[in-house]
Amino acid sequence: MEFLELVKLRESVRGYIDKKVEEEKILKCIEAARLAPSACNSQPWKFVVVNDKEILSEIKNKIYDSVIGINKFVLTAPVIIAVVGEKRNLTSAIGSSIKKKDYTSMDVGIAVEHLCLQATELGLGTCIIGWFKNEEIKKALGIPKNRDIELIVSLGYNNNENPREKKRKNIEDIVAFNKY
Repeated sequence: MEFLELVKLRESVRGYIDKKVEEEKILKCIEAARLAPSACNSQPWKFVVVNDKEILSEIKNKIYDSVIGINKFVLTAPVIIAVVGEKRNLTSAIGSSIKKKDYTSMDVGIAVEHLCLQATELGLGTCIIGWFKNEEIKKALGIPKNRDIELIVSLGYNNNENPREKKRKNIEDIVAFNKY
């Protein structure tokens, strides 16, 4: 598949069919994320894959917020991946402090996109989720108190076979050559 075609196929999936995701496909997605670049090669991430039905049920209810009705689609996801921000190496930590940039968030974002593109290539759907009950999920998954879940990714087989049309700004509105 051409890379741009893959990028066009990737979408935020809001519903999954009731089908188990094969472990080898999950591991291939994690491998793609593992190979992502990071500032000073710090690789500040750990992926907690949740596919046990009992644990999954508990975690889903900490992502879906019934009060405001956000993330209800996650209730259909057969896999949830909690992406935990890990300690950076010294060089990256110093650079982050000096430049006042959150390299962990940037690096995790790159790794998660690698994961999502690999999933798309394998015929899987994903959704990157930023709204969830961090402390409750950390406790349920045994994540240390001094770590945070940066993002959550739902993973499974899309219940919609036709990708939605991407609505994006025109390229002329987002690019400038040589000067702003």
